[in-house]
Amino acid sequence: MFHCHAVDGAARSGTVTTPHGRFATPAFMPVGTGGAIKGLTVDQLNSVDAEIILANTYHLYLRPGHERIARLGGLGEFTGWRKPTLTDSGGYQVLSLSNKVKISEDGVTFASIHDGSSHFFSPERAIDIQRAIGADIIMCFDHCPPATADREYARRAMKRTSAWARRCRGRFDLGELSQPLGAALFGIAQGWLDTELRRESVEDLLAIGFPGYAIGGLAVGESKEVMEEMVAFTAPLLPADKPRYLMGVGYPDDILMAVSYGVDMFDCVLPTRSARTGLLFTSSGPIVYRNASFADDATPPDPACACAVCQRHSRAYLRHLFNQGDITGLSLATYHNVWFYLELMRNIRASIREGRFAEFRKAFLTRYHGVYDGAAARERESPRLDD
Repeated sequence: MFHCHAVDGAARSGTVTTPHGRFATPAFMPVGTGGAIKGLTVDQLNSVDAEIILANTYHLYLRPGHERIARLGGLGEFTGWRKPTLTDSGGYQVLSLSNKVKISEDGVTFASIHDGSSHFFSPERAIDIQRAIGADIIMCFDHCPPATADREYARRAMKRTSAWARRCRGRFDLGELSQPLGAALFGIAQGWLDTELRRESVEDLLAIGFPGYAIGGLAVGESKEVMEEMVAFTAPLLPADKPRYLMGVGYPDDILMAVSYGVDMFDCVLPTRSARTGLLFTSSGPIVYRNASFADDATPPDPACACAVCQRHSRAYLRHLFNQGDITGLSLATYHNVWFYLELMRNIRASIREGRFAEFRKAFLTRYHGVYDGAAARERESPRLDD
């Protein structure tokens, strides 16, 4: 499934092969929670060379329903997206989007965000739903504790995640048809903000065996320093011949940090949600394009950007559209932000192949933040919310 083409320090560039095609790593997956990247068509996604997107099991299960998606030919047929897709198991959402949650060793009972109706996800149920949806990569059902949890709660959540991973693997291996054939199941390492718990979680998952592994439970309120400590500790414990996926991260500097420790896959709502709230990512740092200071600014959103939006439109025009409530502006901003993230990943991959990743990282952050080590002020909305 995973082939590594080049290594520069711990950073690596490779290819993951799935039933719907290949994608290059390090990879960023735009988040299409309900099966679509909000504000973009499939043709627009193809025009920015998107290779894989993420969809969410919890939301697709509630609307339009996994059985309906299966009847309509699976997610690819339903949406028109013919390239690889990954589905989150829904574990994070069932625990974070309802105040009526009951957790047991069997699974999680939760209330729908739409009508309050009661639903139940077990590990087996999460696998069945994802198979019906038809993603190329599906995730084990996990228990993700908040950063504010205590160690004992986190330990129980980690052991529950390990037990659920074994049940997920058992269900997946029953031999029933998956859509598409050849879909892969990834395990998720938990362990909170504790290195020993994370080591134990990885050991549990390795004993089960998966074709790919995710680092879960980060970007949930911890500091950037703690996040880096956990990534730096956990990533080297994961097999070098399997893809490594850091869930729900993030900001460009967080991605560069994780790549430096050997992480291959990322997802986050930041590029799409930020566009809709008036923020653009640029090579010189984020700008709040809805602000009055851009009302007469005729420069492109990012003068260094080669995307179609920056070749045709100005900051003043995007601000005008945003303040008019015109959805065209949100679509243009989303297009630019997604292009920015995917171009960042293309440049990261090139720098690894050419043996200059550290140089590229320093140059990018110097321009992005003004100084290499600067913790620039930025809007810190939670990247782990759904888009």
